[in-house]
Amino acid sequence: MNRPDPVSFTEALRFWLKLGCISFGGPAGQIAIMHTELVERRRWISENRFLHALNYCMLLPGPEAQQLATYIGWLMHRSWGGIVAGALFVLPSLFILIALSWIYLVFGDVPVVAGLFYGIKPAVTALVLHAAHRIGTRALKNRWMWGIAAASFVAIFAFDTPFPAIVAAAGLIGWLGSKRWPMVFALGGGHGGPIKGYGPALIDDDTPTPDHAQFNYGRLVRVLAVGLVLWLLGMGALLVWQGWDATLTQMGWFFTKAALLTFGGAYAVLPYVYQGAVETFQWLSGPQMIDGLALGETTPGPLIMVVAFVGFVGGWNQAVLGPDALFAGAALAATVVTFFTFLPSFVFILAGGPLVEATHGKLGFTAPLSAITAAVVGVILNLALFFAYHVWWPQGFEGAFDAVSAAITVAAAVALFRFKTGVLPLLGVCAAAGLAFTLLR
Repeated sequence: MNRPDPVSFTEALRFWLKLGCISFGGPAGQIAIMHTELVERRRWISENRFLHALNYCMLLPGPEAQQLATYIGWLMHRSWGGIVAGALFVLPSLFILIALSWIYLVFGDVPVVAGLFYGIKPAVTALVLHAAHRIGTRALKNRWMWGIAAASFVAIFAFDTPFPAIVAAAGLIGWLGSKRWPMVFALGGGHGGPIKGYGPALIDDDTPTPDHAQFNYGRLVRVLAVGLVLWLLGMGALLVWQGWDATLTQMGWFFTKAALLTFGGAYAVLPYVYQGAVETFQWLSGPQMIDGLALGETTPGPLIMVVAFVGFVGGWNQAVLGPDALFAGAALAATVVTFFTFLPSFVFILAGGPLVEATHGKLGFTAPLSAITAAVVGVILNLALFFAYHVWWPQGFEGAFDAVSAAITVAAAVALFRFKTGVLPLLGVCAAAGLAFTLLR
């Protein structure tokens, strides 16, 4: 089998745009799509190089699938290749979520729309539980990993421990444990499995690292400086325009911290976002946050794009551009939130990529990654309980138990665990069930 022909920037751009429009299924589904397209079908990159990049992206705060697309785009076509790949992974989802968020706010009280969300929210609860199980079966391979997961659940459920502290503790345990018990902790990232051969790839195991991916301190400083300048320009513009206490400025600052301090994918980030957006700033309510996750599950792109919904609803509720420009203000807020959430991801890849390429064949961080992944299982389980509480007891424990929502959750869980139903068909059926019940009661 011959090595594939070199890929032009235009051809790659078309693929990244297509990927941004079809990348449903959360990070696992998105990574599977990229593996099928880039490793198996097109052979743009070998499986070893693909998994090597993925392990790095899994260590970073932020959406690992979007960062993986950015990494591969950068490796193939320099910095602009990475920027285009990462941006096109996000932009279709941003435009779709702005439209859906507007429909939600304007028509959310219409019985048809309310009925659809009534069925979708219990399904989202089952999806979060399924995510905990899916990651757990990959990560909890021995009693040590089970212990880390249990400890992280107790820490966040009982003591409200900040998630970054949980991640730091788990990573330290993994690093120290690998020195004493390497076989216990060196479990790898868990996305790969046996390495298979699909024929020679354009970027193969033995392909020399291209010049632009060679590490040098000058380039590292330049990338970090550009990232910092872009952040300062964005934050500075908001400060000069609206002041520090304004909603848009606070959104920029809060989601910068969210981007830098949260690890483990969207499900792990959501408790932190909930705490800030709902409890601290009150940009939206708890039920609206769950509705936003439901919308995020039904759109392409990284699930963390739920932050665009948070920004849109917060911008709408706070009337950031005045009561006569609700849509414009909400759309601007969604865009601001997206910019500050994803800017660090680009900097991490463009700055850190050369370091990762230099470690090809001698990856040394699988043990901390394994421990962090185990800790994330406990955090996601806590999130599932949080959603179940808000869906099954909409008015709190003092209110009535919603047996229909609980039944939809159980049915959705059976469909996911027993019949391996896809996300979109599941959400469609549950939405129809919720609509039928709403209209008939």
